Amino acid sequence: MIEYYFSLNFSYKHCMDYYNGKYTSVQVTEDGGKHIRFSASHLRPFISSLGVRGRFRLILTSQNQFVRLEKVA
Repeated sequence: MIEYYFSLNFSYKHCMDYYNGKYTSVQVTEDGGKHIRFSASHLRPFISSLGVRGRFRLILTSQNQFVRLEKVA
């Protein structure tokens, strides 16, 4: 398994663009500086009235297939 840690701070309006399908993927920069892209649909469980904010862990298989996205703080 491969783990990447990163922070997100998306406003509610910005999240709604992802939620409503305006964008299909999200690109983040993980703590080590690597750019990671994953499906925007994985953010849906984390959207609140404030948007999406916090620290996250993205877990992938050794073949870079999505396993899960977790909020860690």
